[in-house]
Amino acid sequence: MKHNSYMHIWIEAENWSEGEWDIENTNLDVIVTFPNRSKYLASFFTYQNVISLTERYKETGENMEGAYFSASDMVLIDIASRERIYQLIDYLIDNDTFKSVFTRCPDVEIDEDDLFPEDFFEKKVIK
Repeated sequence: MKHNSYMHIWIEAENWSEGEWDIENTNLDVIVTFPNRSKYLASFFTYQNVISLTERYKETGENMEGAYFSASDMVLIDIASRERIYQLIDYLIDNDTFKSVFTRCPDVEIDEDDLFPEDFFEKKVIK
């Protein structure tokens, strides 16, 4: 994994309780932030999770009894491990497709700097 330090990656599941993160059957949000304060979001779903949700919808009647499935900012992935997510992000950046897969969010505000490593953001030089 060649993950570069020029980005900060937040994975929702890293904030879940121990044992809740099933890398083969889950959905989770991922936010990628760059030193220029730009921020991007994607919602990762494992293939197995889509099957599980569709089966549940058939029982509950949701989504026309499982007839359809949709989610905004959805990215399908085989396993949702930290390593695989990092691999995919690197792949998307290397192949210049990151911005077509992830959705741009409002930039990080200065009052949110404490949520990131010290000196992560580019400093503006005043002349």
